[in-house]
Amino acid sequence: MHNQLQYISQGNTVEEQLYNIHKALDNGCDWIQMRFKKNYSDDAFTLAEATKMLCKEYLATFIINDNVHLAKQLDADGVHLGLSDMSIEEARLILGKTKIIGGTANTFEDVLQRTAENCDYIGLGPFQFTTTKQNLSPILGLEGYRSIISQMKAKNIQIPIYAIGGITLENVESLMKTGIHGIAVSGLITQTENASQLINQLNDKLYVTI
Repeated sequence: MHNQLQYISQGNTVEEQLYNIHKALDNGCDWIQMRFKKNYSDDAFTLAEATKMLCKEYLATFIINDNVHLAKQLDADGVHLGLSDMSIEEARLILGKTKIIGGTANTFEDVLQRTAENCDYIGLGPFQFTTTKQNLSPILGLEGYRSIISQMKAKNIQIPIYAIGGITLENVESLMKTGIHGIAVSGLITQTENASQLINQLNDKLYVTI
């Protein structure tokens, strides 16, 4: 079973990224998706190598955003791919059957596509406006999640869905009631001054039985 809380890393430099990743891990987050704008630079290798070591130390899952070859090179736990990134099928051929491959979706049609591609989980969003990502897809809101999850149930699609995009602590309970599996957050954890309290509060809301 996949963890219900994912932290998507932030930072413009290797140092900023590692500080934020270490903060998330040190305060109870056990799934890290390394997202770095300089994804194909030497810095990306340096960051990924250090992140892998940290995740191993904290027994956390280590996912790399977009860069399948880097994930292969460093034997990461898997990758997360956007709709315009490498295909799931090609990534699976490179990484093998045992690695985690997540995919982005914005619509029910995207969910059908991702399901057909046999990805392991879907990051569905954005929930609401976020400054973390440029070229934002149409906002879903709670009604968007309810509609898509309802359509999935009607077709007996059971792939884990993670809500993503501008999520706050106050949103988590209502989002979980739509039937999603978990959430992926970035700025929420990066910008908090009390990561331990926040991550404990997030996990309390995520792991409650609804």
